[in-house]
Amino acid sequence: MIHSTLLICAGLVAQVTAACDRATLQNVAAAYVQAQANGKLALLSLAGNTSYAENDSPMDITKGVLSQPITIDFNRSIYDTTQCATFTELTAATSQHPYVIATRMLLDETGSKVTKIESVVTDSGDWAFNATGHLYWTRQEKWETIPEGQRDTRAVIQAAADAYLDQWGNSTLPVPLGTPCARLEGGAYTGGSNPSANTCRMGAFPQPLKVGNRRYVIDEELGAVDVFNGFPWLDATKPNGATPSTNFIRVERGLIRYIHELTVCATRNCGR
Repeated sequence: MIHSTLLICAGLVAQVTAACDRATLQNVAAAYVQAQANGKLALLSLAGNTSYAENDSPMDITKGVLSQPITIDFNRSIYDTTQCATFTELTAATSQHPYVIATRMLLDETGSKVTKIESVVTDSGDWAFNATGHLYWTRQEKWETIPEGQRDTRAVIQAAADAYLDQWGNSTLPVPLGTPCARLEGGAYTGGSNPSANTCRMGAFPQPLKVGNRRYVIDEELGAVDVFNGFPWLDATKPNGATPSTNFIRVERGLIRYIHELTVCATRNCGR
């Protein structure tokens, strides 16, 4: 009995120590930004078997956008100390090749090595792409640290994001949208014309959409969650398939404040 109890306690300790501290994740995210800015993979501490994918397609990391230097005008990161993961949104409006890139990275249990990198890489021809507009609006937003006593739990933050995506399949479902709330879709912004009263409410899609393959990075201190997902229907060339997409969401006191959506198109403007 004592032996079993010790094993259980050891397991709990292992679970606790597997989580990464925030400073470690901040350093990793900063290294990622520098690696992308310089096109130098060596600036990242990669595991021997690090997996890499762009737009849900596995590829050789040395042939991806991360190996190309780009001019980064703005970046914002969140840190998931429970999953040992980071998410970073990069806006490269003045780069020779403009991009807006969303990247999630997973680390090993010590936080010393990056084991997985997934990026949604958008550029000209992708849905509502406008790096200049994205840069302008994202700079206006305030994603400040939320005071400890006012922070939502991981469950509340994820539930808000899931409710937003679930409503695409059933427009009658409730979504905790705040007032104000602003959505940045590519480079198009809903919060500019009525910044104090906009609620991010959307009309029903032409058909119910089931948003699958959801992968989360959650940061309670910033009230933020990013959800990598497969956006169905939007791309006219594959109406029954899903296109790579990400929704980056800020939640304040249980209500959605900001939504950033990036979606990749197989053909220009998704054929629409």
